[in-house]
Amino acid sequence: MASPPTLSVIIPTRNAALPLARLLPQLNTARLDLDVIVSDGGSQDDSVEIAARHQARITQAEGGRGPQLRAGQDLAFGDWLFFLHADSTLPRGWDAYILAFITNLAHRDQAAYFQFQLDSDSASARRLERMVAWRCGTFGLPYGDQGLLISKEFLARLGGIPDLALMEDVALARKIGKARLVALDAPLLTAADKFQRDGYLWRSAKNLTCLCLYFCGAPNRLLRWIYR
Repeated sequence: MASPPTLSVIIPTRNAALPLARLLPQLNTARLDLDVIVSDGGSQDDSVEIAARHQARITQAEGGRGPQLRAGQDLAFGDWLFFLHADSTLPRGWDAYILAFITNLAHRDQAAYFQFQLDSDSASARRLERMVAWRCGTFGLPYGDQGLLISKEFLARLGGIPDLALMEDVALARKIGKARLVALDAPLLTAADKFQRDGYLWRSAKNLTCLCLYFCGAPNRLLRWIYR
């Protein structure tokens, strides 16, 4: 019997000690062997120490999320890579969804993502979730906060993680293509604090502005200035 595929989980961090301390124990519930990598972008808090405490492998990269993810990709042992934000909360049975996907040979040239859900009970959160579902279904543009599951070999053929500080997730989704992106039937919970702090309308408008400017070819430094 062939051995099951191996999986590397790659988590980019920058001053993410609190959410990282909540996320890493969730990975310990997996019913498959994991290679957990924390790719840190110069944290001034205890992110690196927390990663080490949970036996994650650690790499360092500056220049934004794209370089961080690429550093994790280069270090990964797994046949499959799962890119995951530190402020995520995994759904119950998350490993079963992943295992079902990576053991199906039909998915070797595809990638998967979870449904978007915020950790808020507000009506604004529900509206935003519906908008994200529409964006993904219509344009095939999941963002990084939905997680991305892709084989290392397929990612290498696509040229790897785009070397962008911002919009690396959109750039990669476009390389993969809508027809090769599969939505898993489970939500990945993400923190709503940015939307609650900035306001759902204002934060959504900033995100949409960045997306439109990216498609128009605006420099990444401008997008980072708007997004911050």
